[in-house]
Amino acid sequence: MKKILIVEDHADMRELLTWQIELMGFMPIPAKHGKEGVEKAVAEQPNLILLDIMMPGMDGWEAARTLRANPETKDIPILAATALFRDSDLKSCLDAGCNGYIVKPLHFRSCREKCGSISLRVTARRHHSLSP
Repeated sequence: MKKILIVEDHADMRELLTWQIELMGFMPIPAKHGKEGVEKAVAEQPNLILLDIMMPGMDGWEAARTLRANPETKDIPILAATALFRDSDLKSCLDAGCNGYIVKPLHFRSCREKCGSISLRVTARRHHSLSP
């Protein structure tokens, strides 16, 4: 079963995302903040990371840069989950190392499409790299 790490500092949003990820058929791995998210990414090696951007302490931008700098996590796809919606804000998510973004409030359909799309690309890339 594919694993999705959910890094979200708001408990109610983390719980909602956990529930949605389960409904999509993935195994959710919740983390309460950026530092815990980085630690769980190293330990769990998820197939995808849903990363809140605006968090106290280590924010999502710093967490994404940290994940990209680590050889153990540099290839894990990161989807920023953010309330920011200006083009410059969304570009900053991509510049920090995120593969894409989804704007809050999250709707089940758009979340499923984004998670599925990135998951399929990763599966195809891994399959291609294993081919002779």
